[in-house]
Amino acid sequence: MARADRASQFMPFAALKGFEEALAAKEKIIVPKVELSEDALEYLDFQLSKIKIGDRITVVYYEEDAYVKKTGMVTKINPQAGYLTIVTTDIGFEDIRDIQF
Repeated sequence: MARADRASQFMPFAALKGFEEALAAKEKIIVPKVELSEDALEYLDFQLSKIKIGDRITVVYYEEDAYVKKTGMVTKINPQAGYLTIVTTDIGFEDIRDIQF
């Protein structure tokens, strides 16, 4: 028997196509987005005003039903459009929960 034929008989078999993906989707915990108080929004606005391109920061922001923590260098700030970019990730101001320098 050829080596390729022998290897194919030991390959994993998925009886239910898409079952693993369905399980992964079911296991995902959906976290609701937190509405910040006026004081928290003012403090966040103050922190955003201090950020400069080239700063290394850590941002906690809401993305796809969960909060994500991203650390890196700020490469772009666009106050008119309401977002900043950390390395290559665009983060909307309205999604930011916390900023640490």
